[in-house]
Amino acid sequence: MNHKDNSLLLTEEGLEKIKNELKDLIENKRPEVAKRIQSAREMGDISENSEYDAAKQEQSYVEGRIAELEDIVKNAKISEIKSGDMVGVGCRVTVHMESAEDTFFIVGGPEADPVAKKISDESPLGSALLGKRVGEKVEFEAPVGKLIYTILKIEY
Repeated sequence: MNHKDNSLLLTEEGLEKIKNELKDLIENKRPEVAKRIQSAREMGDISENSEYDAAKQEQSYVEGRIAELEDIVKNAKISEIKSGDMVGVGCRVTVHMESAEDTFFIVGGPEADPVAKKISDESPLGSALLGKRVGEKVEFEAPVGKLIYTILKIEY
């Protein structure tokens, strides 16, 4: 579900986690990398200094991640749905497929973690579930082929 106004739908918990990572990168990681670069420079010739190269590469990653997180925070919009009978960002949805049940937490893209059963509202399953109600069947394309889930329970 792409948001026309560039906003990213997140849960409060997800936004807090992103803000904490951003704060850590700015307050701790950025100064730490700057010190590494400074000490590598003080070693003399930087043209063949692997510590300097590694520190510059890490600095590039840190600055890129800071920019990415600042953009997420700037465009973040907390999911307003706190209850209801329809699937939305911030809900836990229990589904049934063939002979098994599974429970997923629907989250915004930046906080997705499939291993922890946190699926993005933009993923094939997440977008198929959005707006659906208990009892409805959801069909979506997965890497293993077409899957059909029946929604059993929605919790906020």
